[in-house]
Parts: sequence; structure tokens; C-alpha cells
Amino acid sequence: MDAAQQEATARARELQRNWYGEPLGALFRRLIDDLGLNQARLAAVLGLSAPMLSQLMSGQRAKIGNPAVVQRVQALQDLAGQVADGSVSAGEATDRMEEIKKSQGGSVLSNTGSTSASSGAPTVRRVVREIQSLLRSVAAAGDIIDAADTLAPTHPELAECLRVYGAGRTADAVAHYEAHQS
Repeated sequence: MDAAQQEATARARELQRNWYGEPLGALFRRLIDDLGLNQARLAAVLGLSAPMLSQLMSGQRAKIGNPAVVQRVQALQDLAGQVADGSVSAGEATDRMEEIKKSQGGSVLSNTGSTSASSGAPTVRRVVREIQSLLRSVAAAGDIIDAADTLAPTHPELAECLRVYGAGRTADAVAHYEAHQS
């Protein structure tokens, strides 16, 4: 790989970090390990071709173009967490992955089955991650901050939401969401 390719890959991984919270290679490898998948199976569940998954993992491509795929990634992250904490068995996880594969990426705010086991409602973290994903699928973090700076003089609350959900950490966004629910 020449210097220009290395620079392009580093830039793609940095964009992925801004958009998805970490480079997709690390995220996808963790899903593969946590859910006992291989790359071909992960690609199938996400609705990506195997070459596209490989390009995203290696940094040859920066962005997942289909918002439904981004939502499937988040659903798999949630599922991996449930498998890790023991609230979902391996067999149930296999069934859930089939449901995720068939999903069209509907909103967590509709009744799509993306609910927490205890309350029957989407978890705050899940709602926040979907809001973050939506914002990050339309603009990079730097662009979102620029938009927030433009709005701040006349609409400070809206600017704060853009900063927190569009470019902030998930934990901060969860705290913001909880503080503004009444």
C-alpha cells in the first residue's frame, strides 16, 4: 500500500470514528466474536455484499450508505450486549439475527420488536443511538458542529441537541435525553 492509500485509509477510519463511534473494522470484528459469526454471515445479516463489508472493515470505504444497514448494525450491537449479559441465549440470538436480517430498518419509536426485556419499551440508550445514527448518516460530526454554531445565536437549545446527539458521546446524549424527558 502506497502513502496515498495509507492516508486515504486513515482518513476513512477517522470518518468512521466520527460517524459510528469507532472504526468499522473494530466494530464488525467485535460483532463477529460476540455473536459467533463469520464475515460472510455478518454481511448477510446486515444486507451487505461480502466485498462491501470487507471494504468497510479495511477502511477502503468510509460510510455505510444505507440507513437500514446502520440500524441493523445497532440492532446487532444491542443483541451482542444482551448475549453478553445473559439475557438472550445463543439460540434466541440466532432467531433474533434472522429478524434483524429481514428488518427494513424501521424506527425504534414504532413497534418493531426492538424493545427491552423488562419494560416492553425501547431502552433510552437504543433511542439515543438511533438519533445519533440518523444525524451521523446525513453529516459528519464537524459539519454538525458547524451547523450548531450557526444556530446557536438564535436557537441555542436546538444547537445543543445537534452538538450532543450529532457529535457527542453516547453517555452524554443519554444523560441529555433523560434530563429532558418529563
